[in-house]
Amino acid sequence: MSDQSQGTSVPVPPVLRHLSAESSAPHDPAPSQPSQAESGPPHHEATQSGDPHLALARWRLMLGRFAQDAMPNALDGAGMQMDATLDFLYGREYRERGMREEGAERGAGLGGSAPTIPEWLHQVRTLFPQETVEIIEKHALDRYEMTELVTDPQVLEKLEPNLDLLKTIMTYKGMMHGEVLEMARRIVRQVVEDLKRRLTDSVRRVMVGKLNRFQHSPLKVAQNLDWRRTIRSNLKHYDPDRQRLIVQNLSFFSRVERHLPWHVILAVDESGSMMDSVIHSAVMAGILAGMPSLKVSLVIFDTAVVDLSDRVDDPTEALMSVQLGGGTDIGKAMAYCETLFENPRRTIVVLVSDFMEGGPPANLIGVVKHMCEAGAKVLGLAALDPDAKPAYDRQMAERLSAAGADIAALTPLQLAEWLIKVIR
Repeated sequence: MSDQSQGTSVPVPPVLRHLSAESSAPHDPAPSQPSQAESGPPHHEATQSGDPHLALARWRLMLGRFAQDAMPNALDGAGMQMDATLDFLYGREYRERGMREEGAERGAGLGGSAPTIPEWLHQVRTLFPQETVEIIEKHALDRYEMTELVTDPQVLEKLEPNLDLLKTIMTYKGMMHGEVLEMARRIVRQVVEDLKRRLTDSVRRVMVGKLNRFQHSPLKVAQNLDWRRTIRSNLKHYDPDRQRLIVQNLSFFSRVERHLPWHVILAVDESGSMMDSVIHSAVMAGILAGMPSLKVSLVIFDTAVVDLSDRVDDPTEALMSVQLGGGTDIGKAMAYCETLFENPRRTIVVLVSDFMEGGPPANLIGVVKHMCEAGAKVLGLAALDPDAKPAYDRQMAERLSAAGADIAALTPLQLAEWLIKVIR
């Protein structure tokens, strides 16, 4: 397809050429398409089927809003969302060439206010596979110089601190410097502290809420009454004439404030698809570090391993140290975690990963099996976030389970409940 349309020069952005190249051979499966769970909306599943409607939709997305009159039924609702999201960026090509904006009104019908940059980036990540997301984000910064987010402190100052903005900052923080970086750090801290505050009470209730049958408390709470000790200590006040026990001193159990020492090691995969889990892992590490008699280590990894245990009590600084993306060597990370063991039978390793191993699978399986045989508890989490809806390598998860690991996708509160069951 030429970049020239009849009578008018219509630019075709590179990412859209990529879409058209796939659709030019509709009976061949699209290369390297993620599964539905990985890539978002259900219409991505059709990329494996050679559906001619999919080919038509791709051509419509490539041609842009000016093709709407000629191809009015090419896109469904999700396709129209994709078109609007692409136009937010690639529509700049039209404006740069002086083409009239009326085309948008009579074409795709994109009425309504334009999204903010964080909203747009969230739409990109939701609607497109990871490979396409990377291309779009690269074009946004390199081709169209959409650097407001990473260069203009006034833009950051006006944005509402929330989880989506935190994700955007984590994606682009490598390009931030000086005043912008410090402002970004303040936003990250605000969002993280709010998230930590909301999680801490629930986690503490789970982690320190059980009764300690070996320690007593001066606090008189009826549900904590130790009636056996109360009876024994007051037998000397028994009145044989009235056949009644005169209770002068009550004894109460205390709530647990100290556990047997346990070492919790969180090994967190920092690949881009794990961003939500990375954020919640850092926050959970900070919460767990404040629990009585728990030692917490935080390890992040891609193909390299970085020990952030010295920042475990400051989730903000831990997150600002994360570099999203890159390859994955889970076996190497787990081998490092094993070097941190002091007492394997009092050690819990929480591996937060999609289990898509880039290194030799035998290395990963071997080290997990050795950990479990030594008495350590290993939990593989395909997701650690409020939704707990993972996209992961199921075959590798099954092999890890066969090696002795528990495999799950949990919310932070569910992780706390799992931990307390192990500790008990």
